[in-house]
Amino acid sequence: MGSRKCGGCLSCLLIPLALWSIIVNILLYFPNGQTSYASSNKLTNYVWYFEGICFSGVMMLIVATVLLVLENNKNYKCCQSENCSKKYVTLLSIIFSSLGIAFSGYCLVISALGLIQGPYCLTLDGWEYAFEGTAGRFLTDSSIWIQCLEPAHVVEWNIILFSILIILSGLQVIICLIRVAMQLSKILCGSYSVIIQPGII
Repeated sequence: MGSRKCGGCLSCLLIPLALWSIIVNILLYFPNGQTSYASSNKLTNYVWYFEGICFSGVMMLIVATVLLVLENNKNYKCCQSENCSKKYVTLLSIIFSSLGIAFSGYCLVISALGLIQGPYCLTLDGWEYAFEGTAGRFLTDSSIWIQCLEPAHVVEWNIILFSILIILSGLQVIICLIRVAMQLSKILCGSYSVIIQPGII
């Protein structure tokens, strides 16, 4: 009963994390609050992977909803045996939690790549990835951020939002990993009890 409540709480946590991922990803399309850069396709290419909107957002909302349904539907039966039904629900929970790890992991990787690559901005040489060759070293050297003339404060904008996406998706990965571990322990402990039962009798 306690593990079910814990699993339900973990699934509920995925919902606000997914909603925030959608919001943060949308903000990446409007550096400095301006819409003109998105319409003229002057954004970093990793924004168009929809990592926060689709994968860490909508897909994770679907995963969280399914997990909540599986946790709260106590009367669900897929076969004649109640024990069989419980194992089937546990297996479904593992599958969807694993999908959650894949979706949020995708967002984590893409956001990290976007952070390291740096923004697409206007420099003295024109529109380019001003810090692409620095391997992320520009993140700790704010003195070179002035190379980006436009959009205003785009370096700070990208660093903050991509960092938030990394944190949100990282939390989603951790939550889904915990759920997988919990469900696997149910299966292993259940199987173990069946094995030792004849010996006890």
